[in-house]
Amino acid sequence: MERAKCRKLRRQEAGGGDPAVSELRELVAAEQQRAQFTAQVHNFMEVCWDKCVDKPGSKLDHRSESCLASCVDRFIDTTLSITQRFSQILQKAGH
Repeated sequence: MERAKCRKLRRQEAGGGDPAVSELRELVAAEQQRAQFTAQVHNFMEVCWDKCVDKPGSKLDHRSESCLASCVDRFIDTTLSITQRFSQILQKAGH
């Protein structure tokens, strides 16, 4: 009898299979991922800006443009590499 109560309590805490609760959790998780991505983009933009732009003006000089492009390319390459590596780790863990 106690086990049945515990299982029922766990189901209630987990949403009890309610589709609305599941959908809400998915929306919250997606929003958290979006917020993390936005924070990462802002962080990398700040790093690249500090590294590449000596004195802001009305236009970027050629050196600053080139540096920013390279910085962004490195960021994208690194992100893809890390994502692929995590994917490989998860696949190995799943088998």
